[in-house]
Amino acid sequence: MAIRVPRGVTRPTTDFVRQAVFSRLGVRVEGAKVADLFAGSGAMGLEALSRGAASCEFVEMNRAAAGVIRENLEKCRLQGGAVSQQDVHAWMKRASGRYDLVFADPPYAKSKADRDHVRELLESGRAGSILTSGGFWVIEQSSDWPTLTAVDLECVDRRDYGGSAILLYAAAGEVAA
Repeated sequence: MAIRVPRGVTRPTTDFVRQAVFSRLGVRVEGAKVADLFAGSGAMGLEALSRGAASCEFVEMNRAAAGVIRENLEKCRLQGGAVSQQDVHAWMKRASGRYDLVFADPPYAKSKADRDHVRELLESGRAGSILTSGGFWVIEQSSDWPTLTAVDLECVDRRDYGGSAILLYAAAGEVAA
């Protein structure tokens, strides 16, 4: 089923990249508690719910995009989705839940002067605290940017797909299978 994408405020993950991510995650999605940060249309979280995730919290600051996510949840008749319309960094400071999968697809930093959301998330010292044991952060960034180190996570996989890179992070010290 085709989902609605908010105009002018998002850069949706391509179908090819989304399928590659979920192929890599495999059965880890079933029953998972998911957070979809910088959710845009909600495509990643919607895909997770359609593949058996128990729940997904969509975090999106843009009012129009948050409304589109709500519409997409209703249109797809998926249960377990909740939309939080707020800034992701503010949400991270208050997040008390723990998630099996955290998707983050922030606006790409195109120059050194742009806000680097990926760096902020990874250097916050909070990224690992919201993961369950064995959980993963799945971050999409420009393939032009290097793999960043994190305070409490380690990158266990990086795959480039054209202009996008998908980085898989686990809690520091945990070995990914």
